[in-house]
Amino acid sequence: MKTLVGKVTSEEKNEIQTLFERKNGLIELAKIIPPDNEAMYEKLVKDMGKTSTEFQKWWNTMAAKYQWKGIENGNWEIDFNDGSIFLVSK
Repeated sequence: MKTLVGKVTSEEKNEIQTLFERKNGLIELAKIIPPDNEAMYEKLVKDMGKTSTEFQKWWNTMAAKYQWKGIENGNWEIDFNDGSIFLVSK
């Protein structure tokens, strides 16, 4: 079930969309980089860690700023079209 809990600014939406696209790109790149290419693999792992940390930091910052409702085992999703934030329960 999805419940609308808020909305972010266009700038904030663009920030998380950039991180989301980067994170997905890195996941796809991880599927094609051979583990024996240690230098590239290590760079990928480092970049994945940094991007994942920035991604989670954005959600934490926005949740605190806008005081979004949350629930145990739930997560927030963003609609990249208009910046709406939804609480998704499983």
